[in-house]
Amino acid sequence: TVADSSFNRKVPVSLLVAAVLMLAGAGAAVALKPTHMIADDKPAMDLERIVPKAFGQWRTDDSIAPLTVDPTVQAKLDAIYSQSLQRTFINNRGERVMVSIAYGKNQNSQSTAVHRPEFCYGAQGFHVENRGLSELQLTTHSIKTVRLLADQDDRIEPITYWVTLNEDASIPGLDRKLAQLRYGLQGLIVDGMLVRVSSFARDKNSVDYSLHQEFLREMEEALPAEFKPRFFGS
Repeated sequence: TVADSSFNRKVPVSLLVAAVLMLAGAGAAVALKPTHMIADDKPAMDLERIVPKAFGQWRTDDSIAPLTVDPTVQAKLDAIYSQSLQRTFINNRGERVMVSIAYGKNQNSQSTAVHRPEFCYGAQGFHVENRGLSELQLTTHSIKTVRLLADQDDRIEPITYWVTLNEDASIPGLDRKLAQLRYGLQGLIVDGMLVRVSSFARDKNSVDYSLHQEFLREMEEALPAEFKPRFFGS
């Protein structure tokens, strides 16, 4: 019987090297796949309980709801975040601040960008203008925040927001992506949240973000000590 000539052919070295690298890469991917949730090592997050309904000069106002999203976007948010909180607060001067917080136990990917105000407000038909970055001065430290201005017809909303990973407050961008990568390479699934506050302005010439600063300082002071870094960094 004549043997199949294909058995006598030598396999090119380049193919062998490529095969070895592919197998090694697959093994490394499995080995480096994050498996441990950092949130499991911390007190359980319960936004409704942790964020007080009244603090300082602020109390909950149920007459006005923060911006809601359409069902399609909401379905995406439900798949990304494990909890969310929307409340409107009013102070002694009758000024209102709307709060929206979305918390997720898995923040290792970029899919959470769906909840960023730039996209969330835009999906509702608002024109969104970037007003740059700002330092939010808290009692013990400061954090970077993003400022936006959203308008639709007669509704004009100054917006301040930031994101967190574990106990670090940041803004979307390269630094956040690198932090996500660092956690992933350590085999860790990091939790985090997006915190957004907004208010109303009479017109674009009267936009003032100082009310956000005032509100957020009082909110930070009112949170339980063990949860403050998870909202405002440390």
